[in-house]
Amino acid sequence: MMEQEENIKLTKLAHCAGCGAKVGAGVLAQLLGDIRTHHDPNLLVGFDKSDDASVYKVSDELALVQTVDFFPPIADDPYLFGQIAATNALSDVYAMGGEPKLALNLLCIPESMPKTAVHDLLRGGYDKVYEAGAIITGGHSILDEEPKYGLAVTGFVHPDRVLTNAGARPGDVLLFTKPLGMGVLTTAAKADLCPPEVLQQAYTLMTTLNKAARDCMVRYEVHACTDVTGFGFLGHAYEMAQGSGVGMEIDTNAVDILPAALEFAKMGLLPEGMYRNRHYAEAAVDPGEVPLAVQDVLYDPQTAGGLLMAVAPGDADALYRDLQGAVPSAQRVGIVLPEKEGAPRITLR
Repeated sequence: MMEQEENIKLTKLAHCAGCGAKVGAGVLAQLLGDIRTHHDPNLLVGFDKSDDASVYKVSDELALVQTVDFFPPIADDPYLFGQIAATNALSDVYAMGGEPKLALNLLCIPESMPKTAVHDLLRGGYDKVYEAGAIITGGHSILDEEPKYGLAVTGFVHPDRVLTNAGARPGDVLLFTKPLGMGVLTTAAKADLCPPEVLQQAYTLMTTLNKAARDCMVRYEVHACTDVTGFGFLGHAYEMAQGSGVGMEIDTNAVDILPAALEFAKMGLLPEGMYRNRHYAEAAVDPGEVPLAVQDVLYDPQTAGGLLMAVAPGDADALYRDLQGAVPSAQRVGIVLPEKEGAPRITLR
């Protein structure tokens, strides 16, 4: 009996995997819609623009970046699950241009989960947070039938250098830093259809911090940034376009899609979150002649995905070159356009 417990498959205990478990963006907007917010001149970023984290000005030189993220298992190995969840939670601070400093564990575990598995899960989180140069200082845990793990993270940023998802300007170049397809591949893995070497590639991407991307980004004139996670590439691009009052043209041939993910998408093996993301954003997207499978991957919920940046055209080439040597996949994926009344926010070509 103990042997069975020790070999427990974490993903079999979860209805959804990773960021695919997020409440749909459209539903979330409705839930938050009539909640009265209070004005504070030091609150530089709140939840009104669907941004990645909140930012509060402490002094002329310092602002706090705060975020929280947790989700059910996306990997069977507890240590790997801890690493992925921590990578994903830290990413929101990087997307704001900040540096993570402090973190708190958020842990939900079944009473029957082996202590060694819980220990390995927490160790994975600790190791990834330490790699980011931050410290876990405590946390909170509860019993739950479905395991979940993540972090509340506090980071620092200069008040004048905060990046939001609402600052994109017409003419900006859109750069992106990781391949797409993690949601499709982990869905295939739950069905025991994903080859081990392909799944390992996805795990490597999901445990790669966006620290290097952030460190490159802050040296240039970047007007907006967001990390692409549970709402998919098009869901997060739509939020950036809407928040910035602009349109976007996406060159789908320039978007790096993991080949196996595209093949599974052609087979119709897609996560539930993809359909939620499509329902949320598709009215604002002109798909043109782009194949359906490519569209599906563009809506695919990512876990610990890359940074999507809107960069001033004069700095785009230099930042792109720097990213090529620093991130898993530097991509020049499109341009920002002026908003046109009655036109789709996003055009695919």
